[in-house]
Amino acid sequence: MMRKISLAGIFPPIPTPFDARGEVAYDGLSENVRHWCATPVAGLLPLGSNGECPYLTDEEKVRVLETVRAAMPPGKLLLAGTGNESTYAAIKLVVRAARIGADAAMVITPSYFKSRMDGAALRRHFWEVADHSPIPVIIYNIPANTGVDISAETVLELAKHPNIISLKDSSGNLVKLGEILRSAPPHFQVLAGAAGFLYTAMVLGAVGGIAALANVAPGLCCQLYEAAREGRHDQARELQLRLIPANNAVTSRFGVPGMKQALDWVGYYGGPPRSPLAPLDTVQQATLRGILVEAGIMPA
Repeated sequence: MMRKISLAGIFPPIPTPFDARGEVAYDGLSENVRHWCATPVAGLLPLGSNGECPYLTDEEKVRVLETVRAAMPPGKLLLAGTGNESTYAAIKLVVRAARIGADAAMVITPSYFKSRMDGAALRRHFWEVADHSPIPVIIYNIPANTGVDISAETVLELAKHPNIISLKDSSGNLVKLGEILRSAPPHFQVLAGAAGFLYTAMVLGAVGGIAALANVAPGLCCQLYEAAREGRHDQARELQLRLIPANNAVTSRFGVPGMKQALDWVGYYGGPPRSPLAPLDTVQQATLRGILVEAGIMPA
């Protein structure tokens, strides 16, 4: 019998910090984890898209999880990004994450052979991972990066598995999200995959979000979550509209390099992205700074 966990709340999908040589800065990672865990976030997600997971070696992935687990206090959930292209490799990393102490495993849709990733292939992949996972599994859908968009029908079929407990959906397709929320079994929890539609997703029934903006502005994202959860709709709407440009800036517009630059400005260790990603140029930095100031994330 799998342990039941609640995913209600805000989870930053934390970046992997690198030093000037491109090596993982584990001391900086530990310090960042302590800072995030001093905020009202429900937990952390290392090794997601914002963690530059595809750019890490297997050894680095394991050490990142070990570093984060060691720096986290009791009471915060560790959700481990464990996606791999093959089902075999995904199972191996899920099992390793469980041994390290992860509370749940987030598994991305395989995408390299995207033309073959139909509903049957995705059902087989996630079902097999869930069968072998010692911890609950979260489906991760981010078609902007993978080119694979898992259907509502497939998600609902996977939600029947007792060890598949959640979907993190970063597509922004709120109609599909509503279809899933309308028909999913009670144990299945939906998480908004971005702060830009967190309020709307929660009105539909999402329990929270895994949001890149929560790395930079965890307090504001948690305020938005609480306002939505408590039905303070005017406050939630105002916060949501104010945070949309900042969310776009650290996701689709400037991506991981923008998020890392913003982290440096607000007191975390951001550092450079790993090549071939490149830091922002001075014009991009000026634009990003203006957006963050307007959102109230940075002082003018």
